[in-house]
Parts: sequence; structure tokens; C-alpha cells
Amino acid sequence: MARLVAEGLTVQQLAAHFGVSESGVLQAKRAAGLAKPMLDHSAALPWKLARRHSQSGPATNLRNLSAAAQGKPPASERLNTALRWAQRLVDAGLDVAYDPEEGFSEVPASPEGSHVARVLEAARKALEAH
Repeated sequence: MARLVAEGLTVQQLAAHFGVSESGVLQAKRAAGLAKPMLDHSAALPWKLARRHSQSGPATNLRNLSAAAQGKPPASERLNTALRWAQRLVDAGLDVAYDPEEGFSEVPASPEGSHVARVLEAARKALEAH
């Protein structure tokens, strides 16, 4: 399996090759140390998101900033969108709040600081280091 993964076969192709499910391939890759480590976005998204909000603009932007902060920035257009979004909020003295029923909303940043500002700062630091 390591040779086939190194050759770039997809999970779907590996499943067909070995006659197993895609889930089985993913489990085998993890067990063999062939899976890419997952990024942890819990600091950027500290809320339990309702499924319908997980792909919203704020959630996506926070995840993209988190990926950059962890040294794995997304494609430049996605990163630039997230950076512009976060900087707009910071410049306007705003932050985001999350409600499982209503989703994300823009709110005045607290005097203790803005969640978005902290995520943005972590992303910028990591980007400058590379």
C-alpha cells in the first residue's frame, strides 16, 4: 500500500485495487502511518457547529486562517479571502459570535480582545515565518 500511496493513487483507487471500502483504506493508511495528520481547528472554531453552519463563510474563513497558523495555508485565493475578511472585522472593531440556531453574526469586539483578531494574528505570524 505504501508504494501505491506514494504513486499518488486516490483512496477510491486503493479501495478498488484491494477490494475493500474507502473507510477500510483510510483505517489502513492511518495504521500504517501513511495518512496526513489532520489539522486541529478547535482554537479557531471553539464552538460545536451545527452541520448547516459548518461551510458558512465565517467558518470557512476561520478554518483557512487556522490552517495558515498551523503551517498549512490553503490556496492563495482562499487565504486572501480569509485575511481580507478578518482584517475588515478587526478594522471595524468587530468580532464573530456563534449561535447554533442562528449561525454566525458580527458583534462588537469585547474590550478583552477579539477572537477573530487572535486567529488573524496567529495566521500572520506563521505566514511571516515562512
